[in-house]
Parts: sequence; structure tokens; C-alpha cells
Amino acid sequence: MPVQVFIDGEAGTTGLQIRARLAPRTDIALIQLPEAKRKDAAARRDALNAADVVILCLPDDAAREAVGLIDNATTRVIDASTAYRTAPGWVYGFPELAPGQRDAVRGAMRVSNPGCYPTGFLALVRPLVAAGLLPTDWPVTVNAVSGYTGGGKAMIAEFEDAGGATYTHDAFRIYATGLGHKHVAEMQRHASLTRPPLFAPAVGRYPQGMIVEVPLQLAALPSRPGLDDVRRTLQAAYAGERFVTVADAVETEATRALQPEALNGTNQLKLFAFGDAAAGQARLVALLDNLGKGASGAAVQSLNLMAGLDEGAGL
Repeated sequence: MPVQVFIDGEAGTTGLQIRARLAPRTDIALIQLPEAKRKDAAARRDALNAADVVILCLPDDAAREAVGLIDNATTRVIDASTAYRTAPGWVYGFPELAPGQRDAVRGAMRVSNPGCYPTGFLALVRPLVAAGLLPTDWPVTVNAVSGYTGGGKAMIAEFEDAGGATYTHDAFRIYATGLGHKHVAEMQRHASLTRPPLFAPAVGRYPQGMIVEVPLQLAALPSRPGLDDVRRTLQAAYAGERFVTVADAVETEATRALQPEALNGTNQLKLFAFGDAAAGQARLVALLDNLGKGASGAAVQSLNLMAGLDEGAGL
């Protein structure tokens, strides 16, 4: 029997990409509501409770409401909003995050999809903290740039709707200048840090693709790790992984520039440890598609695990 899946919010950017990944599959059966019923509470309740797995692609409050409409003990949930990313009882949907995380996702009733920026940040930082190279109280800085689809419908309209009141000609801009971005708590919690990282996000005038960068003064760290120590730690953490890879020293040395759209359309996350070994400085960089491994691909990967299917199906 195919796994019954309902995408609540399938008309949004993430929902559309999840549906595109699932629609051709024979091991998945999509429960879909006609457009006129998508906001009908009774119809949504029926669909939510009829599904084996529900994927919520909704704003935070609407996601909480949807969870409240589920009144059975069998429907499992993957939430793509920020509502439950640090909530008790919810498993963080990043299978590669740490040993045991994949099994936790596989057995979970409630999974919170990681944010796109935190996915890159955590992939770089969590292994270094776990290995003791980066102290839990270290003042970590993370710089990042995303395509404008990462900002949802409002930001997409700013960059695409030339006749709209909010249309912008910006080629690039920083935001969250008050340092209170909603991803910070998620980054701190799942990296096992005791202080919040300083998060400096930006958006560029292109639809999708992302670079997340963590600069480190290696010579200032208590253990004074070398650049090779950092790279080996990352390689050991993701050895054998299908979707997270670490560039070796040869590839890293040959890479003189990175552009954020390089992995678009994939569920891949690639990590680089650039730096100056003699100066004891590193630029740790994560490259990913903010709508792939940063959103829809991650949700499908968790769905596959929860349903007992091939983890890479549809990816």
C-alpha cells in the first residue's frame, strides 16, 4: 500500500517543490484538496487525519493550528515552519546532524524540518563542538546569503512583481540588523552552544541557492586546531553520507570562488574548509539549495525515513 501523504500548504514555494518530488512516485499517494477547500477547517481536518504522514508548509501559527486538528494517534507530522524547531517532543529533521539522529527521525511521530540557514551552520559547527575543537561558549559568527525564495511570498513579490508596491531593484542587501533572527535559537540549541551565534544574513537578486560561512580564528581557540584538523573532523562526521560531502584538500585548494546556485535542484550539502594554515585562520563554508536540502528535499528525506522507504527516493 502506498504511504498516504497530505501536504498542508502545498500551494506555497516549499509545498510545490515537495509535491513535485512526490507526485511521480508509486510508493506515495498524495491526498489533495480542491482549491476551494484548502482553507476549509472541516476538509483540512479530514485530510490531516486520513494521512499516514502530514507535511505542513504553513506559517508558524497555522502550523500549530494544523497540529491541533489531528485527533488520532497514528498520523505523523513533518513541520516545515519554525514553530517546533526547539520544542520538546519534536525530533529535529536533520538525519546527518549527529550519531543516532537518523534513527530518531525514523521513529518519530513529530519531526521539525530544519531551517535553510541552520542546516549549513549546523553541518559546519556541530561536529567541531562535538569533537571539542570549538568550545560550547565560543562567540561564533555566521555570515550567509540566500536567494530571495528563502523569504517566502512577500520577499518573492519584492523581487519578481515589477508592478507591485513593494518591488525592489536591490541587487543585494543585508537584513535582521537587530540580530534577533528567528533562526538563532535553533542554531544555538542544535549546535550545543551556550551562547547565541552572531547571525548576519543577506539576500541576493537570484531565486534560490545559498552559501553559509563561519569564519574562525583557529589560533585563538583553546585547542589551537590546524586547518587539516578541522577538515578531518568534518570528513569523519559525514563519512559515507549520501547528501552531505566535504571537499578534500586538493579540491579546496583548486576552488578559488563559489557561487550560491551551484547545487540548485539537488538535496546536496557540500562543505569546504578554506583558510590560511600559517595564519591559523579558517573560512568554513556550506553550499546548498535553500529550497532543496534547506527545505523541500530535507522534508522528503525525513518522510522517506519515517515511512521505511529508501532515504534517497525522489531526491
